Amino acid sequence: MKIGYYPGCSLHGMAIDFGKSTAATCKALGIELVEIPDWSCCGASAAHSTSHLLGMALPARNLALAEEADLTVVAAPCAMCSSAMKKTHELILSDKETAAEMKRLTGREYHGGVKILNAVQIFLEYGLEELAKRVVLPLDGLKVACYYGCLLTRPPDLLKFDDPEQPVLMDEVCRVVGTEPIEWGFKTECCGAGFSMSRTDLVCELTRRILENAVNNGAEAVIVACPMCHSNLDMRQANINKMFGTSFDIPIVYLTELVGLAVGVKAKKLGLRKHFVDAMRLTERMVPASKRKAPVAR
Repeated sequence: MKIGYYPGCSLHGMAIDFGKSTAATCKALGIELVEIPDWSCCGASAAHSTSHLLGMALPARNLALAEEADLTVVAAPCAMCSSAMKKTHELILSDKETAAEMKRLTGREYHGGVKILNAVQIFLEYGLEELAKRVVLPLDGLKVACYYGCLLTRPPDLLKFDDPEQPVLMDEVCRVVGTEPIEWGFKTECCGAGFSMSRTDLVCELTRRILENAVNNGAEAVIVACPMCHSNLDMRQANINKMFGTSFDIPIVYLTELVGLAVGVKAKKLGLRKHFVDAMRLTERMVPASKRKAPVAR
């Protein structure tokens, strides 16, 4: 299986563990990732606040480059990147004036021939039944909170991914690799990522609520598919504990890391040691597939 790949800026920088785990897990599954030639920043974190057109032109250029390289399916694991690309894709297809303006600004024409995948959709595209066959070290009994955040499902009319209020697709992937997704109330609550630098106090409060809800509902780990969500939930736990007198110590794990462990990728190759909150403890929960429990049908 060969698909296009857009790592974006984060997976080469602040979220290098996300990038490493995506590459290593896909390789283990036999998925060949082909980077978009000469890709550039999609501008998801700041371009839209500078210029609405720039916020569309940057991902439009990457989409056109992918199309020119005959990459009909492109994985953009970062939720910010996949969101920017999907929104631009839909706007170009639905509005001729936008399409013409993007062509003028980028010097390239995008015809809408690219299917964009977020981190969850990589495994859905691969096939859950096929993924189940590749699981050799499931994390049986591990209770996880699947955290979708803002960007995987919203705005729903443009992203067209899962239920925007009660999504379940990440839960399904986690269930296949042997974990038990919990029911909890903060699946899609905002972690305040856009205010990470300007209003850290608000970010810590929002993140505290998310962690509290996950822990109170029995989660032993939180599974994410967004670099900003991971940064807030993982890196800020020590500060939150100091600010609010809490004692959070819960691993925040990328979905690609979780799947990678289950299909037999070594923790070092996944970047699991790079987390602020110890995530290596998850390796103690892995059991050989021959001794695993049968997944609960839902």
